[in-house]
Amino acid sequence: MLVEGNYRGVLVFAEQHEGEIHPVTFELLGKGREIADRLKTELSSVLLGHNVEEKARELIYYGADRVYLYDHPSLKHFDVVLYKQNIVNLVKEEKPEIILIGATPIGRSLAPRIAAALNTGLTADCIDLQVDENGDLIQIRPAFTGNIIAHIKTKTRPVMTTVRYKVMKMGVRDERRKGKIIKKKVEVIDNTGIKILRKEKRKEVNIADADVIVACGRGLKKPEDISMIEELAKLLGGVVGASRPLVDEGWISKDHQIGFSGNTVKPKLYIACGISGSPQHLAGMRDSNIIVAINIDPTAPIFRHADYGIVGDLYEVVPKLIKELKKRGVRT
Repeated sequence: MLVEGNYRGVLVFAEQHEGEIHPVTFELLGKGREIADRLKTELSSVLLGHNVEEKARELIYYGADRVYLYDHPSLKHFDVVLYKQNIVNLVKEEKPEIILIGATPIGRSLAPRIAAALNTGLTADCIDLQVDENGDLIQIRPAFTGNIIAHIKTKTRPVMTTVRYKVMKMGVRDERRKGKIIKKKVEVIDNTGIKILRKEKRKEVNIADADVIVACGRGLKKPEDISMIEELAKLLGGVVGASRPLVDEGWISKDHQIGFSGNTVKPKLYIACGISGSPQHLAGMRDSNIIVAINIDPTAPIFRHADYGIVGDLYEVVPKLIKELKKRGVRT
């Protein structure tokens, strides 16, 4: 185990796909900069890939003081064993006090392996990070299926956490920022036991990046009626979201779930159809730019957070919206 002591600085894992930095990285750099300034320490980032050196400068523009660059053909495609080993080597050399990783499919695969190799703690799926009066990182995440919010303090070092996409504010890009790019020697493992057979396009929706979401909840009477919600979403150029009960019933896949135990979203337009507005659901969408609520119950909590509220049966309101959009020449 890494013994506590002489740990300093914040390290952000810069996730990239085919040379493009995942946006969660810039959100982590924004929060990492805030934490580093509070602790009066440096913010670093680690970038692994092939022919990605030019992207390292972008990490500095978003707040990093230094970027550890691992650039090698063996790192072109994500191999969790290879990535883990090189990051573990870096952590043992540099001893950052805090490590931030996005709670993406890659981050959720990578972070626990790093934590296990370092014999340190890991708090997953955080929705906020704070520094207390003692300078300790407080990691905030939903627990017990979102019924409570846990505040967690890790005793071991480094403190590791994965953070959900779209819950942090992205740092401000500043091309005037100066920083160091430090090229590191890559440990190449001939056979990690992982082989990429082929790449397939994502089959499910990437709801976190959607600008328009039409979400449905308990107000729907049967799973077939999701097609009505889907039609409205397509007319608006958006995607379908759902509250947890519909996912639990198997009416729609978890990729569409919004809330503590699902996705956090910040679309330009969020239409909630038949969703009462439980705290668990509101936490996943309350930062939407414009919220429209359609609910038969005028006392539903969702109306307290909506910019526009329609008290009515979604089975009457949604078809009228669809009809009106088509009348105006909008087509799917």
